[in-house]
Amino acid sequence: MASQDPISRLAQQLGERLQGASQAPEEIHKGVQQVVRGAFDRLDLVSREDFDILMDVMQRTRIRVEALEQQVSALEAALAARADEAAAGTAPNDDDGHPEEDAGGGEAGR
Repeated sequence: MASQDPISRLAQQLGERLQGASQAPEEIHKGVQQVVRGAFDRLDLVSREDFDILMDVMQRTRIRVEALEQQVSALEAALAARADEAAAGTAPNDDDGHPEEDAGGGEAGR
């Protein structure tokens, strides 16, 4: 027979426990708790506290990813601008607004 879904198995186990209705209500309560706890243990559930912690971590991660995406976009735009300047034959400016000079000290043929 094919395996039953967890809800059907839970209902079947509860029915079996309740068949002996002559038991004391406390025993029935304990039996039902055991069945439900066992069903929950077999399911991959997390506590509300763990879920809230994970949601907070995911939100902070999403904010970081979005900031990094913006930073990458800005860097790509700057790189494209430099590539366009190089293709046009103009030298990019350094921080003080002057074109970059040769790093060799300006003397040729030493």
